[in-house]
Amino acid sequence: MTQAQRAFERLQAWPDLFAGPASCGTGRALCSVRDEIVHFHSDRDVDLHLTLRAIQRFRYDLGGSTAIRLVPGSRWVTVHLDCDADTDLLLSLVSIALKAHQTRPPADLPSECNFHRVTVLPRSAAGDA
Repeated sequence: MTQAQRAFERLQAWPDLFAGPASCGTGRALCSVRDEIVHFHSDRDVDLHLTLRAIQRFRYDLGGSTAIRLVPGSRWVTVHLDCDADTDLLLSLVSIALKAHQTRPPADLPSECNFHRVTVLPRSAAGDA
């Protein structure tokens, strides 16, 4: 079982999330009653829908993680799941995302995920550059 499959199974058991197709057309999504929260695009790559306020609040922490890719102007962060710690990080961030979406200002409208905007290199390849 891949890290993404493990994360999906754990998150699907959360009472505030339900599964469905990802609106971008690639993979599966977990949604709250208000928004799509997570897109599972591959065995390792997941897009997480945060709010601008949440990204601004945690930007230094997010930017310091080798598992996270930020795209300027996007309300989504890409999480590369290589190990159990990355999966634990995703679950923590999903909890933050759910709380952020409950209090999301009306002007902070949903946006497209990062699937066609981010290329994630394996950690070993990224270090070789």
